[in-house]
Amino acid sequence: MTTTDTAYCYHCGTHHPKSEMRQITTKGGKRWRCIKSIEATKRGTAERDAFGQRVSAINKAEAQSKARLILNADR
Repeated sequence: MTTTDTAYCYHCGTHHPKSEMRQITTKGGKRWRCIKSIEATKRGTAERDAFGQRVSAINKAEAQSKARLILNADR
């Protein structure tokens, strides 16, 4: 899969195949958002919060992993 086959989801912060994405109009213009995150907003508050916490945990783990790689590369 090439970068032209994917789009960055501004909501969950990852790249997805464009077939799993939709363009959403926001105040700042059009942005790509994955169908999974769009569907999650249609659920109840508890489910939305759980989805957000999962995405945050994934993003945090990825950031920590990248930080460790950078720190180890400097040694």
